[in-house]
Amino acid sequence: MVAGVPKLDRIDLRILAHLQRHGRATNVDLADAVGLSPSPCLTRVKRLEKAGYITGYGAHINLQRLGDTVTIYTEVTLSDHRSADFKRFEASVRGMSEVVECHLVSGGYDYLLKFMTRSIAHYQERIEHMLALSIGIEKYFSYVVIKSVFVKHEHDLETFFPAEG
Repeated sequence: MVAGVPKLDRIDLRILAHLQRHGRATNVDLADAVGLSPSPCLTRVKRLEKAGYITGYGAHINLQRLGDTVTIYTEVTLSDHRSADFKRFEASVRGMSEVVECHLVSGGYDYLLKFMTRSIAHYQERIEHMLALSIGIEKYFSYVVIKSVFVKHEHDLETFFPAEG
């Protein structure tokens, strides 16, 4: 547990799990689903939001319905490994709308990036732009996603984080 952050009980985990699946649920429906009356349920939701457990509400968009997209995972190795090198790289890719995920990883490379682009040519333009920025990229490897078999937007909270009490 992080200092100053409240412990979660089974009901808190049920609230979080339900909101993952049904982010548009009314407070009345949520309260019914987790076995509370509406007022204490709303109090818990507000507490979970304030503590940072709930960071937002949104919709999952089917980008394929809007037009063609390509998902590409890219392994990036930096040429130098000082703190400033990592900060410079991270600040630069954070501003690129096509980079939808950036992970610092252990192993044979430094970062794993997830790109969403209109096409392979669009991806290549973005990579060339990154290289032109001189942000310390030594090498990169690209993996084009042919088919996404599934993408999970929910986590089994009660399996990962057994509640206390």
